[in-house]
Amino acid sequence: MQPWPGRPYPLGATFDGTGTNFALFSSVAERVELCLLDDDGTETRVDLTEVDGHVWHGYLRPVQPGQRYGFRVHGPYDPANGHRCDPSKLLLDPYAKAIDGNISGHQSLYSYDFTDPTRRNTEDSADHTMYSVVINPFFDWEFDRPPGHQYHDSVIYEAHVKGLTELHPQVPDEIRGTYAAIADPAIIEHLTTLGVTAIELMPVHQFVNDPHLQEKGLSNYWGYNSIGFFAPHNGYAAFGTRGEQVQEFKAMVKALHAANIEVILDVVYNHTAEGNHLGPTLSFKGIDNASYYRLVEDDKTHYFDTTGTGNSLLMRSPHTLQMIMDSLRYWITEMHVDGFRFDLASTLARELHEVDRLSAFFDIIQQDPVISQVKLIAEPWDLGEGGYQVGGFPPLWTEWNGRYRDTVRDFWRSEPSTLAEFATRITGSADVYAHSGRHPVASINFVTAHDGFTLRDLVSYNEKHNEANGEDNRDGESHNRSWNSGVEGETDDPEVRALRLRRHRNFLATLLFSQGVPMISHGDEMGRTQQGNNNVYCQDNELAWVDWDLDEDREQILDFTRRMVALRREHPVLRRRRFFAGDPGHGGQSEVGEISWLKPSGEHMEEEDWHQSFARSIMISYNGDAIPEPDTRGERIVDDSLLILLNGAAEPVTFTIPDEHHGKAWNTAINTDPHGDAEDNEHAEYAPGETVELSPYSTVILVCPREAAA
Repeated sequence: MQPWPGRPYPLGATFDGTGTNFALFSSVAERVELCLLDDDGTETRVDLTEVDGHVWHGYLRPVQPGQRYGFRVHGPYDPANGHRCDPSKLLLDPYAKAIDGNISGHQSLYSYDFTDPTRRNTEDSADHTMYSVVINPFFDWEFDRPPGHQYHDSVIYEAHVKGLTELHPQVPDEIRGTYAAIADPAIIEHLTTLGVTAIELMPVHQFVNDPHLQEKGLSNYWGYNSIGFFAPHNGYAAFGTRGEQVQEFKAMVKALHAANIEVILDVVYNHTAEGNHLGPTLSFKGIDNASYYRLVEDDKTHYFDTTGTGNSLLMRSPHTLQMIMDSLRYWITEMHVDGFRFDLASTLARELHEVDRLSAFFDIIQQDPVISQVKLIAEPWDLGEGGYQVGGFPPLWTEWNGRYRDTVRDFWRSEPSTLAEFATRITGSADVYAHSGRHPVASINFVTAHDGFTLRDLVSYNEKHNEANGEDNRDGESHNRSWNSGVEGETDDPEVRALRLRRHRNFLATLLFSQGVPMISHGDEMGRTQQGNNNVYCQDNELAWVDWDLDEDREQILDFTRRMVALRREHPVLRRRRFFAGDPGHGGQSEVGEISWLKPSGEHMEEEDWHQSFARSIMISYNGDAIPEPDTRGERIVDDSLLILLNGAAEPVTFTIPDEHHGKAWNTAINTDPHGDAEDNEHAEYAPGETVELSPYSTVILVCPREAAA
């Protein structure tokens, strides 16, 4: 099979309707073989002899979509100088658009002998590795268009493709756990009735199921172990892995867009599944190790690791940056996704040993006309020195606000002296984001995420219970800022159950009335439990999957969440685009009457009131007639006024409705005490001077219609 010269760009395998162009970057290769794999395992090797700018390329007319392939790269094997070329290893194309198969821990995948790591192992890996697949890029998108929700209108739903759908009784058995299941009407109906505007999918780039977990009967469930940055993970495909996964993923996006729901991908560009110097040779390591990975300067045998996974990608390398940018653009332009959440994003900013806010990665994102226009969300920390960077990212970027999570958890477990910071967090964290010219929407607010306790477990456990992970409960975060409400784990005690239900609803209410962008972790809207396990990364089973069999309490939580999301959607005062005018301290004592902070007595908070260790209760008055910012069409925003009553104390607290300046008549919209939260609120009306008694650990939200405003 004689290739035509072809072209050096685009990289990867590109089918044009007639044949396929192959292009692979390697600055150290001395020879590159394209290997075509038949179904019976027969391997046909074709030398790519054309080289332009370190890109080896060729065009083969007979190669059609569905063809499996890989590369063998001949070059230096010199780990001491950072080179690990090994033609005995069949390598994945870094630009593969689809990948077939997975790996085990077979010796052939490694370039050293298990019994003596100093000895080379040249056993051929072809029968035990994964294969790149040529895809058909053509798809009928019809009238698909991005929903285009602005940040301040967004409610993000973090979900796992399999975890969300595997147990849903209305999803057909044959597609559960797949992209097709996410697109199923039953799942889309749940998302739309909940009111979310975007689904943030945990990693769907092709990832590797770690051999060490397989040996323990576990698996890499979360998927933060990428090996293919252009390929949808084949384990989530219902209809095949020879390119069918690409069509299925596109169909999922198309269905979600038709329901006005955006698709955000959790992406892991900070490391790969090849691990450290003792990891397998699957792709990058055997193609051009020193160009793709950060190596220890004085010992290039080893990898500089700020991710805790064995390696970190080299962000100073133009070829690594090109691959990441090409990947991002591909998912936007070809797969129609609407944004990205960057795992351990501080690692992407590292050029030497420190996090550099103006690193090359951010520079090229800023100037890119495609990527700069989608949602960009950073997980603003990694495991390296100085890696906690909440508030340190540049304009265009939003961030998972870890300070919000910690403060809200502390307030609702009655930690002393948290009220002032709590007020700052629920009003958008101006102290964190305003200095860089950003707005409240820079804060992605969350109380729980995939990593840690679920919301139900947050109110049910003091300690993690990770024994099922096989690490003697040593894994996972030990400081969870949780409180079990009086009993560790499941209980039949009606008082404890009622308290947990109130606290669960408090967290949801706080998340959804806070300024910024709320993110709900899948299942929290209906009381999902992981039985106290706060690190289910390896639990691909019912412990981690969403349970859709709801009892009365869980039905109540789901109904409450829907009503709370609807309240946020209906009231612009809860989703502002700008910070409150005035001193940002304590959440912003507004200069123009947008917001007022009141004691339970109805009097204004004074400076000393914020710092009392016993201060656990407060009223927040939002003036719906004093919103200085216009809407996106330049029209003045008007809204009802809201009064939010918060009791974070262990005893009942009586609140006095403030004077008529705040409103003349108030109706109850939300009460997190289930005994006070009747469906019809016509008996829960209050006038200035009247009192409202809040149960311990509860929230009440009152609405004053505009016509009843002062």
